[in-house]
Amino acid sequence: MTAGRGLIFLGAPGSGKGTQAQILATDLQIPHISTGDMLRQAIADATPLGQQAKSYMEQGELVPDDLILGLIQERLGQPDAQKGWILDGFPRNQSQAEFLDNLLTQIHHEVGWVINLHVNDDVIVQRLLQRGRADDQEETIRHRLEVYREKTAPLLAFYQAAQKLHTVNGDRSMEAISDSLRMLLTT
Repeated sequence: MTAGRGLIFLGAPGSGKGTQAQILATDLQIPHISTGDMLRQAIADATPLGQQAKSYMEQGELVPDDLILGLIQERLGQPDAQKGWILDGFPRNQSQAEFLDNLLTQIHHEVGWVINLHVNDDVIVQRLLQRGRADDQEETIRHRLEVYREKTAPLLAFYQAAQKLHTVNGDRSMEAISDSLRMLLTT
């Protein structure tokens, strides 16, 4: 990875993107940046953006894109992100992708690859049901998958048009997926 060049991981809930992003971040010695983790850390650190985000979250509202982008800008400005980074779970729609592209241009970073981990719905449902969480009921999971597809289809097209999208079969062993990703990044 070159300086300021990053990866974006996309994939439905249960596709394994967080796991693969962590493995790759360790391999490449670059930060794995999860927007959920960033929000929780900014709130814990009581940063100005964290305090703003906390007020939205306490009211049960979504944190606005501009605050998320502010957090990402803060995070990508840290020394460990200067040689590369992995974004996990952001952007979630084309509007966020466009905001992110503008931000990256401003801070002289770029997206090298966008990796979409594709897993069939039935496999995802089984994976999530096995987690045993209270909110992981089959009907709820299938609804979340529909919402994900509806929001993400334009995002996949956006990155495909930019010739950055690479879809990887996520319905294999963790090791096989990791090997595929390593191979992709060395080509």
